[in-house]
Amino acid sequence: METPQFNSEHLIKLANTKMPYGKFKGRYLINLPEHYLVWYKQKGFPKGQLGDMLNEIYEIQLNGLEPLIRKLIK
Repeated sequence: METPQFNSEHLIKLANTKMPYGKFKGRYLINLPEHYLVWYKQKGFPKGQLGDMLNEIYEIQLNGLEPLIRKLIK
């Protein structure tokens, strides 16, 4: 079994990315409300990097790991 590789630069970027549009424009992705991410999960995340990041944030929140990411906000 292979050990997962973690990219610290990606985690830092994930922690410091803000929502570029909509009701929560300007809010860090990690601080988006759970109901908003669940809505996206049901509707379908946007294509591209933002969608990938929102999906990751959804999984992080689902597993209660937000405090680990919030520590990386600059």
